[in-house]
Amino acid sequence: MTPLSLENAAQVARPPRDGLPYVRLDRAADVVLDGGALATDGDRIAGFAADATARRIDCTGCAVIPGLVDCHTHLPFAGWRAEEYAMKVAGRPYEEIARAGGGIASSARAFAESGDDAVLAQATALTREMLRHGTTSFETKSGYGLSVDAERRALDLAARLAREVPQTVRSTALLAHAIPADYAGAGAWLDAVAPLAAHDAATALDIYVESVAFGLDDLARMGELARANGRDLRAHVEQFSTMRSVPVALEHGARSVDHLACLHPDDLGPLAAAECAAVLLPGAEVLGDEHVAPGRALADAGAIGVLATDLNPGTSPVASLPLIAGLAVRRYGWTPREALVAMTLNAAWVLRRHEDLGSLEAGKRADVVVLDAPLEHVPYRFGHNPVAIVIVGGEIVHVREDQAWRLA
Repeated sequence: MTPLSLENAAQVARPPRDGLPYVRLDRAADVVLDGGALATDGDRIAGFAADATARRIDCTGCAVIPGLVDCHTHLPFAGWRAEEYAMKVAGRPYEEIARAGGGIASSARAFAESGDDAVLAQATALTREMLRHGTTSFETKSGYGLSVDAERRALDLAARLAREVPQTVRSTALLAHAIPADYAGAGAWLDAVAPLAAHDAATALDIYVESVAFGLDDLARMGELARANGRDLRAHVEQFSTMRSVPVALEHGARSVDHLACLHPDDLGPLAAAECAAVLLPGAEVLGDEHVAPGRALADAGAIGVLATDLNPGTSPVASLPLIAGLAVRRYGWTPREALVAMTLNAAWVLRRHEDLGSLEAGKRADVVVLDAPLEHVPYRFGHNPVAIVIVGGEIVHVREDQAWRLA
């Protein structure tokens, strides 16, 4: 593997100090954005001085940042639901669409009707799009099966996807996404699907807590199932209604709580103080016309703030983390530094990959993204893909055509 020397960068984004597992957002201003260089040796970051013996990359005018980490996607899935988006724009709420057989049930039907190769082809195409937008690590979820066999199939396909893409992949078993019609309530479904908590591919268990889905008792049960199987607990919470899920999730040691658009004010302080990430999904908020999560308040309170795409066919068919960063800066009043740590080191911490990924430190895996301008341009040039070059494990895997001149 050819050593690389990224030189003359306007900014090289480094954490406040090496060895941090995450950066609470009230300390994000300490992220270092000094100019300079970065060198790789094999699949590792070697240091921060130019290497005259390595292949040179001219980063004049650029920001060099860690590879982006998308810790909340619903890959692999089948098909899209554009017609439902038209219904939402026309004023029909998601809960009504779901009760009429749309939503998750619609994606479950598409998944059942699609062969393995078709599902993987769509997922692989999306991972290539993610790579072009700087995502070098991401999470997958089951949840569109709605039968035990189909949920197992989803986890098996996620494992296959992980072997076929250049990115680092972590798999989550979203065992409680919706209650299948042929089960007599949430308890019966959880009884049936519980053995999948031990699936080899799954590193975390997830549950959707909502008025049209699962309740607080189910969340507690998922927490117990996660603990019994040595998996992390993650939870979709407070997306459309205030369920008061956060205290229950914290009690059961949740690694993250995701969405939080309807977070109760009394739960904000305890969440911010906890070692539990607040994963915000502004793509879903915008496309679903949801409430705006209290991102500024969470940041000021010192939460482990995280951004993710929520890439899925229904509520957030978005694959670009730079686009999500632009939404977060505008809607939450976040700084570019806050957005950066939220989709790098903090997201890697959610996936338990922070010791190797998510920040530029000597000895860490050389997952590096070169932006075509300083970091501040990412939210400012909203909708522009700022990614010039993507390096995964020390290998150049993507070069934007108009940026090829940077490779000497």
